[in-house]
Amino acid sequence: MGIRKLGYIGLNVADPDAWADLLGRTLGIGVTADKVGTEEVALAELDEFKYRLALHPSTEDSPREVGWIVDSPRELDRITRRLLDAGFAVQDGSAEETALRGATRLRWFTDPVGYRVELAIGETKVRTGPARPADARPGATGLGHFVLAGPKLDELRELYESVLEFRLTDYRAPGLYFLRCNTTHHSIALAHAETPSIHHIEIEHGSIDDVGRAYDRAQAHGVPISISLGRHMNDKAISFYVRNPSGFHLEIGCGGIDVDEDWLPHDFGTSDVWGHHHTDVNPFASPAS
Repeated sequence: MGIRKLGYIGLNVADPDAWADLLGRTLGIGVTADKVGTEEVALAELDEFKYRLALHPSTEDSPREVGWIVDSPRELDRITRRLLDAGFAVQDGSAEETALRGATRLRWFTDPVGYRVELAIGETKVRTGPARPADARPGATGLGHFVLAGPKLDELRELYESVLEFRLTDYRAPGLYFLRCNTTHHSIALAHAETPSIHHIEIEHGSIDDVGRAYDRAQAHGVPISISLGRHMNDKAISFYVRNPSGFHLEIGCGGIDVDEDWLPHDFGTSDVWGHHHTDVNPFASPAS
C-alpha cells in the first residue's frame, strides 16, 4: 500500500537534441513531443505508458521533478497527512501538469535538498509497446531507479523511510543507502554530497544481449562510457554507464533481483562482483576500495 513504484523523472535540459540523439541512436528509444502551455516537452518512450523521462528545454541542466505512483486516492490522502505532520507543505499539481503526467490526481512537495517530489495516481497507456529498431528488441523496458545525492542525507532518509514508508534494502559504507517501495531491490538510493544532484538514472533493459548491443552502439557512436560494463554486488544487475548531455550518468542495465518480506538489511561491502571501472573518481567509493 502507499507508494507503488517510481513513475517518472523530469529534467531541465540545455540540449534536448543531444538527449534525443543519445536515446535514439544508442538505446533505440523513441522520443515524442507534448506541450505544457507554449513549452514543447520531449517524452522518452520506455514502455507502453505515456512517458518515464521528460526533457524540458532550459538554459541550464537540472532535475525538475521526481514522480512516484500511489496506489489509490485514499493512500494519497494518507501520505499527504503524513507529510503535513512532518512539516512538509503539500500542493496540488496544475491541470496541465496532471494531464502531461497521464495522471488523474497529482500532488507535490519539496524535499530537504530542494527538489520537487510528486505523488501521482493513475498512468495513461498510449501504446501497446514502444517501437524499437531490429537490433534493440525488447531493448529498454522501463525506468529502474535513480541515485539522489545531497548534503542532508539524514533528512532525506527520514523523509523516505519514516514518512514515505520506503524500506531499507541494504547499504554500504561510508554512506550509501538503497531503498525500495515494492519487491524491486531498490527504486532510489541516497548518498551524501556537498551539493544536491542526481548521480544517475537507470533504464531497465530486457536482457544482457540488449545491454551488450547498447554497449556496442555507444562505442560505435562515440558516446562517453563513464563506468564500464560490470555486475553490482548488491542487486546483481549487469550494466554500464554513459555520460549524458546533462553531465550526469545514465545506467543501462538488466537482471536486478527482487527481494521479499524476509530480507534483512545489511552492509554488502564490495561494490561490484566484477567490472564497473570508473573513468573519473567514484564519489561513493568505500574505504576498502
